[in-house]
Amino acid sequence: MHARNPGTPLTVDWFDRVQVNRPATERRANTLTTRRSVKKQFQAAWLVNAITCTDLTTLAGDDTDARVERLCAKARRPLADHIVEGLGLPDMPKTGAVCVYPTMVATAKHALSNSGIPVASVATGFPAGLMPLDMRLAEIRYAVDQGADEIDIVITRAHVFNANWTALYDEIAAMREACGAAHMKAILATGELTTLSNVYAASMVAMQAGADFIKTSTGKEPVNATLPVSLTMVRALRDYGDRTGYKIGFKPAGGIKTAKDAIAWQILMKEELGRDWLRGDLFRFGASSMLGDIERQLEHYVTGRYAASHRHAIA
Repeated sequence: MHARNPGTPLTVDWFDRVQVNRPATERRANTLTTRRSVKKQFQAAWLVNAITCTDLTTLAGDDTDARVERLCAKARRPLADHIVEGLGLPDMPKTGAVCVYPTMVATAKHALSNSGIPVASVATGFPAGLMPLDMRLAEIRYAVDQGADEIDIVITRAHVFNANWTALYDEIAAMREACGAAHMKAILATGELTTLSNVYAASMVAMQAGADFIKTSTGKEPVNATLPVSLTMVRALRDYGDRTGYKIGFKPAGGIKTAKDAIAWQILMKEELGRDWLRGDLFRFGASSMLGDIERQLEHYVTGRYAASHRHAIA
């Protein structure tokens, strides 16, 4: 395990002169998945790895204990036994975490007992974050008290638009303190930040304030995770690592639905950061439906046939 990021004092000159060239970033992102093709057993291996890096998520207004329990059962056994046997895996893989609302943390924690799968909780007025800071901090403490191992916080986007970096830093640092031992993922809501330069700056401030992960989106914005935004964020965390020596995790979320997406984002991580960021302690997908397509593709690899959707367990 890598050392946890302690944060740094706010240092604006690490990012205030950085201007991200969108066309160049988009060109680089577009070449990531076209330079090579991942097929057969190699594709299967990448898809199994994606399962272990997935935050299996339910963040719906009609969530119930039963739905969360079903999701946790899927997190424990994401693949059918015959697929695991056909792949020659020594053990059933498990997802990286289960992500729920604070009121569902206790249910998830009980359902995942003795599994080693952490429970992540969104907090701080998710998804908008437009609540008084003391209420957002209280929500973090509630989720931690319920047993959350990880907290996904949302930032105040207005601080980014106004370049009020001190306010953004102080807010995130207070959230990090409220998280205590729980790891904190800072959601930047990149689809609402307008420019890639804003994305880079917000990423850097979040890491300086002590974020363990930076995360693209809530999944509720009109535009969620994209490869150009993700490239900008991983370049920021690489720059932060070069300056401080600390490794920061990355979590793309929202709109990632297919096995093809799972491979694309893993290629990004390997090309830009190396193999260390292909593990769940430094990379997570925020996804719900993606796991179903991964299972479908692995079934095809094992049997040569695509199974009907009703043959896969509901997650």
